[in-house]
Formats: sequence, C-alpha cells, structure tokens
Amino acid sequence: MTLSIGLSILAIIVLIALSAFFNGSETALTAVSRARLHALEEDGNTKAKLVNKLLATPEKMIGTVLLGNTLVDVLAAALASNLAVEVYGEVGVVYATAIVTVLIVIFAAVLPKTYALAYSDRVALIVAPIMRGIILVLTPFTKAIEFVVRQFLKLTPGKADDNANILAAREEIRGTIDLQAKEGTVAKGDANMLGGVLDLRDLQVADIMVHRTKMETINADDTPARVLEELLKSQYTRAPVWRDEPENIVGVLHTKDLLAALARSGWDPSKLDIMSFATAPWFVPDTTTLKDQLNQFLKNKAQMALVVDEYGEVQGLITLEDILEEIVGQIADEHDTQETHIRVQPDGTVNVDGTVAIRDLNRHLDWDLPDEEATTIAGLVIHEAQTIPEPGQQFTFHGFRFEILRKSRNKITALRIKAVPKPEGGDGKSAETSSLDGG
Repeated sequence: MTLSIGLSILAIIVLIALSAFFNGSETALTAVSRARLHALEEDGNTKAKLVNKLLATPEKMIGTVLLGNTLVDVLAAALASNLAVEVYGEVGVVYATAIVTVLIVIFAAVLPKTYALAYSDRVALIVAPIMRGIILVLTPFTKAIEFVVRQFLKLTPGKADDNANILAAREEIRGTIDLQAKEGTVAKGDANMLGGVLDLRDLQVADIMVHRTKMETINADDTPARVLEELLKSQYTRAPVWRDEPENIVGVLHTKDLLAALARSGWDPSKLDIMSFATAPWFVPDTTTLKDQLNQFLKNKAQMALVVDEYGEVQGLITLEDILEEIVGQIADEHDTQETHIRVQPDGTVNVDGTVAIRDLNRHLDWDLPDEEATTIAGLVIHEAQTIPEPGQQFTFHGFRFEILRKSRNKITALRIKAVPKPEGGDGKSAETSSLDGG
C-alpha cells in the first residue's frame, strides 16, 4: 500500500514536471526573437536552425504542446483523485482537485511560463531538440488535430489578405520602435530614421517635391554668360533648363558639365552652346512612392527628376537628397542658405512658414499633427477651416491653436502655433474645429 502511494506521488510529480515543460516550451517558442535566432542560424548555430524549423510549421508545434499538455494534466488529476480516494475516501476527490489545481497553476503554468518569457531565446534553444522528438512521436495524433484546425482556418483571413498581413507586420515594427524610444532604449533621432524608412512606402513624390514655384531654373535662350552667372549664384549643382515657357523643361544643366565645357572653350562663355551638354530631363508621375523613386534613383544613377501630374504638366522636382532627408532629417552643407522655417518663441509659441511640411514639424517638435489630408501646415489649416483664412484669424484643432500671421493672395505664408489643452469628454476633433475667432 505504501509503495503504491509512493509510486503514485512520484508519477504525479513527473506529470506536473512534463506539464511545466510543455507550458514553458510553448511560451519560449512563441516569444522567441526570430531576428536573433536568424542571426544565430547564419552564424552556424544548429539549435537555432532547429528552432526556426519548428517555427516554420507552428501548427505542428502547437498541436503537440496542446496534446501533450492535456494528456499529462488529465493523467495527473486522475492519479491524484484515485490516490486521495484511497486515503481519505469519497471526500478525497475535493482535496485532490484543490491540491492538483494549485500545483498545476503554480509549478506547471505560472512558474515555467514566467521563466520562459524572461529567457525565451535560451529556453527555446534548450527545448527545441526535445520538442522535435516529441513532435515525431505524436505526429499521427497531431495530423488529426491539424486537419481539424485547417478546416476552421479556412474561415479566417489567409493568403488573400497578404497585404493586410504585411501592413500589420510594419505596424508591429513601428510600434516596437515607438515603445523602445519611449523607454529610452532607442534614441529619438534613431527612432525617427527607422520610422522614416517605413514611411517611404506611404509617401508619394508629390508630398515632398520642390514645388514648381520654388524651382531655380535656367532659360535656354539666355546668353551663356547670363546662364553661367545664374548657375554660380545658385546653391544647387543642377538646374532645369526651360524654353519658351517655364513649364517646358527641355534639359538639366550640371555645374560640373558647364565648367568642363567652359574649360574646353578657353574660358570664353560666348563660345558655349548650353544645350549641347545639358542632359535630357527625367519625368516621373507625382503618384510615385518614395520607395519606388529611391530605387529608380539608385538604378539609373541619377539624383534629380521632374515631377508631372496626370496631364503631363510639371508640378515640381525631386532629388535623391529630398528622399534621404525624409529618413535622416535635414541635410545642410556650407552652401545651403540658413533659413529658419520653424522658430520657437520665448513664450512657448512657434512661428512657422506656411510651406513647412507637417512631417518636418512633427519631427522637429515631437508633435503628432495628422498629415493624411494635407502635406504642409498651411494646407492643414485650410483643410480643417474649410476656407482660406485672413490674417488675425485663429483656429483650434488637434490640441493646437493656429493664428494666421501673414497671407499672400490665397496662400498662408506665416502662422503662430500654440499648444492648448484638449477639452475633456470630447473626441478631440469636433469641439476643436468649431472654435474660430475672427481677426
């Protein structure tokens, strides 16, 4: 009798230990860092390779864990109940249920899961060979489980929703970056750069291009001396060349090519034929994503393109530097003009030019103004106000008060922005956009 009780207790302990193994393995294998294991596999770690193989077919691993965990838990409960009945009689079932529940919760669930979550990579590498053997043994049973699971999965999103799955993965990466930045693990500048890379797919060239009204261009009919003077005064090394009308771009002139041609002519500008060494312009649609345009720049070994709308009209230009600035922030050299478009005032307000991009303002001041409906801060005010405001008017929305300082024709050229507390109990938009003070 005593031997039988001892064997039963030993069996229960072993079963609880197996339950702990299954629970810990499941937690470790699902919480493991796939990127770190991939790096270990590239370095020749065979256990990491095995873990990646297990994760490549998660339904097998999950089916094995659930099957094994259920079996050992049921067996442990049955043995404990049988043992308790022998010792205490019918009331022993109550004792066995309470004791086994506590043991399973503490030692087979909470403790192994907590440890596996804290050291997921280490635990995954340890349990992977054992789990592989158990999966092979229980394959006939897990095949049946997989069949049932697959029938239900047919009712859920699958390959037809790959775009949604990719978007979810990108949002997960973005969320991880934001979380690490808030916790101080990733510097704010690094977080902005990583976020900028993710945003390249969402932005179009029209969002960041230099508008045609701000393009520095060269008239092909000007004298070579005049062209040379204008190009040397410019802060840019490339300039579009137009003929007849500014929108009719016929070439792109590079300072280096101009100087080389000038040297060949004996440094006599009158002997130059500007169009003979101007390169052909490259036109791209304004709906091209920054990711695609960056790839095209790298593929064509070019650094500037003219942006056209659906009618073929030139809307502006975009350069490789413009795209890189979306990732690393403003790039300035000794020839760039030092213009301050965002000016923080002593009273906490911020004066900005109307052409300042919302993304640049958010990045510079760590704000969160929406940029879905407008690219510039002036465009955002016009969109929210549903009118072209006059100087002196003030609008409050998205937690900020916008005061119009200057206007040129129908363009807002300067604004003053001040953060204001959002009204409690509201949705933050409808109450704010309704606030309008006349100037």
